[in-house]
Amino acid sequence: MQFNQPLFKRLAMLFALMLSMAVQADDGADNLEKRLKDLYPATRIERVQTSEIPTVYEVTMGKNSAYTDATGRYFVFGHLYDMKTQRDLTAERMEKQQRIDFGQLPLGDAIKTVHGRGERVLAVFSDPDCPYCKRLEAELDKLDNVTLYIFPYPLEGLHPEAVDKAAAVWCASDRARAWADLMRTGKIPARRNCENPIQRNIQMAQRLGINGTPTMLSADGRMLSGAVPSDRIEQWLAESRS
Repeated sequence: MQFNQPLFKRLAMLFALMLSMAVQADDGADNLEKRLKDLYPATRIERVQTSEIPTVYEVTMGKNSAYTDATGRYFVFGHLYDMKTQRDLTAERMEKQQRIDFGQLPLGDAIKTVHGRGERVLAVFSDPDCPYCKRLEAELDKLDNVTLYIFPYPLEGLHPEAVDKAAAVWCASDRARAWADLMRTGKIPARRNCENPIQRNIQMAQRLGINGTPTMLSADGRMLSGAVPSDRIEQWLAESRS
């Protein structure tokens, strides 16, 4: 096989140029991140990366994103849209960055319930005195082929009795049944003392940024909050496979 030497050389030069530009872009982002942290020490700069617009960088600050040039002096706050594909590029990146590693959840601190074959998994952070959590329970009952991991997460500031109720459920001989009875009929299991993970669950949820109940977590780390209808939950679970 014979190569077109001039063409091969041009392709090699083009590849080298593209590689050099990519390295320079990475260096530019790293240098800009250091500069921004020096310029704005009170701001939590978490990530600086190139954007789809040449010479414009995307800066992630907690749950907010902004765009700036290499100087870091001027910022534009808002979302970057690809009008050709009708996509919110900023929202897509932020959603991926905020996902939680499902594999890191301490599933032993959750109440496990299996519906059908239980091939899908869903974690639920729920407060026993939260009316929306009780409404969600009825929707979760409609799901099939799912394993539910219910993390009792009482919001003490709103429901001062919820911690004791969650602990009583955990110490019951059949936790899944006790939780179901409490959420559906208000029946509180007999008070028993046992080692329980309720405070660990509270601390974990707060660390993960889960500040309200009910909040669901899919296998790929996406969050869905509120008393969502079962058909919407099914759609949301299916999206994790796309």
